[in-house]
Amino acid sequence: MGLPRLICAFLLYACCCCCRRAAGVPGEAEQPAPELVEVEVGSTALLKCSLFQSQGNLSHVDWFSVHKEKRVLIFRVRQGQGQSEPGEYQHRLSLQDRGATLALTQVTPHDERIFLCQGKRPRSQEHRIQLRVYKAPEEPNIQANALGIPVNSKEPAEVATCVGRNGYPIPQVIWYKNGRPLKEEKNRVHIQSSQTVESSGLYTLQSILKAQLVKEDKDAQFYCELNYRLPSGNHMKESREVTVPVFYPTEKVWLEVEPVGMLKEGDRVEIRCLADGNPPPHFSISKQNPRTREAEEETTVDNGVLVLEPARKEHSGLYECQGLDLDTMISLPSETQELLVNYVSDVQVSPADPERQEGSSLTLTCEAESSQALEFQWLREETGQVLERGSVLQLHNLKREAGGGYRCMASVPSIPGLNRTQLVNVAIFGPPWMAFKERKLWVKENTVLNLSCEASGHPRPTISWNVNGTASEQEKDPQRVLSTLNVLVTPELLKTGVECTASNDLGKNTSVLFLELVNLTTLTPDSNTTTGLSTSTASPHTRANGTSTERKLPEPESQGVVIVAVIVCILVLAVLGAVLYFLYKKGKLPCGRSGKQEITLPPSRKSEFVVEVKSDKLPEEMGLLQGSSGDKRAPGDQGEKYIDLRH
Repeated sequence: MGLPRLICAFLLYACCCCCRRAAGVPGEAEQPAPELVEVEVGSTALLKCSLFQSQGNLSHVDWFSVHKEKRVLIFRVRQGQGQSEPGEYQHRLSLQDRGATLALTQVTPHDERIFLCQGKRPRSQEHRIQLRVYKAPEEPNIQANALGIPVNSKEPAEVATCVGRNGYPIPQVIWYKNGRPLKEEKNRVHIQSSQTVESSGLYTLQSILKAQLVKEDKDAQFYCELNYRLPSGNHMKESREVTVPVFYPTEKVWLEVEPVGMLKEGDRVEIRCLADGNPPPHFSISKQNPRTREAEEETTVDNGVLVLEPARKEHSGLYECQGLDLDTMISLPSETQELLVNYVSDVQVSPADPERQEGSSLTLTCEAESSQALEFQWLREETGQVLERGSVLQLHNLKREAGGGYRCMASVPSIPGLNRTQLVNVAIFGPPWMAFKERKLWVKENTVLNLSCEASGHPRPTISWNVNGTASEQEKDPQRVLSTLNVLVTPELLKTGVECTASNDLGKNTSVLFLELVNLTTLTPDSNTTTGLSTSTASPHTRANGTSTERKLPEPESQGVVIVAVIVCILVLAVLGAVLYFLYKKGKLPCGRSGKQEITLPPSRKSEFVVEVKSDKLPEEMGLLQGSSGDKRAPGDQGEKYIDLRH
């Protein structure tokens, strides 16, 4: 009974299979691979049914979506007219190309599936289309491990994290170090990736690079690369490069000095401790005591930085740095380094306060010490003139003018700016010298006048005034004094004038100031003359001894007469010229008609008259044009003035 039943069951199954194939039931027979259509998210997918090409215009076509082997009718075509079925595709489908193409708009990652068109007339056939959807991920975002990685870590530590958002399908990540791709390596490199599906169907990829780093990786550049595909082909995006703090123990400690080169007193010097460990150790700087030869710790303003400002010669010596690794508690010393601060000691001049009589001689000697070879030179303090190159200055047959300041400079030629100077004042015995003997000032009545009087001598003189006022005295140098007096200009003061008297143990001397009132016809020829608040000042070059006198100034009244005479002469010449010109026009003058030779001028100069005005006054005394009956001078003489009168 068992064998006949098995035979019957086999025959029944074979008949069913034949019937299904004859009826064209899909899924039971071997089917061709579906047509591939690729689109990007948000674009429109064109699903073309190939049945229209083989059978022409089909009057009955149904479109299905196949997801997880389940068919869902989404669109019907009847007599060239299409109609969407209710569901997720109801508002995104339309017919194109005379009904042969179904357009799907606003494609999303959820639309990645198989679409099937099936025609039932005249016979049942179908065409399958595989829709592939793509979306480029955003720029990769990379974050490095800011806490750092120790090189003695036993397992790979997290180096950086790379995130690529909103891509489809999932992109591939590749890690790089210094431009070279990293691959999985046991106990050395491990890449851990994960992905998250967003509600939009897009993927967010997160990749973590873990590695065991060495000291040489302290400057290594890490970055990640995302590889993805689009309908146009394969593409990639790179992140920025990052570095990771790498911690490694200190192996060497050393000292550096800034600035580099020869140092001098007054410089700002930095002694800096450096080490090759990360993080750097705790530093301390010590200086060897030159007497005990023991190291004494210096106070630093920062970890491992000693600032010497200003540097002095006492800072010279041997320095050493100690680096204490706080992880291993191992202290490493640096090599000792010698610091030399070059200097020039205080300059000594002998004799320190020289005093001499006129006609005698004087020898000045300059001494100084330095860490380098020295050069000496002597300069005159008032003028800056170099008098001698060397440590000794010889002065012979001294005059009173030789008194004053002399400066010795000791310098190091090999180190610019390293020098010291010392000033010495040479005193020549003698009675006071006055800056001026006589002076005239133009003033206004009832104004306050500021007068000054200067004198020099040895011993240094004192100054007194013959009028009452507010006086003050200022010492210009050990042999020179300046006295100032504020006084009200009164009629009595105009009559008597002002005297200042300088006196010392060897004699006295006097200067006289004459005061004159200012009026409209007054001409002030002297540049030292002032009005109103007037100041009488003296220059070292205008000193006068007891017998010298100043040149007398011209009287204002005579100058006024000269000015009036000049004006009258010009008016007479103008009238005479007008009369002569009138007579010439009327023909009364025989000029050019008597047969005599005519003096001709160039056309450009026929209308020019030249009036020559000569003066025998000095240039600084001519404020106005003045007439003079002095001797004639050559045309190049500075005393002549020419006035061109042009039409």
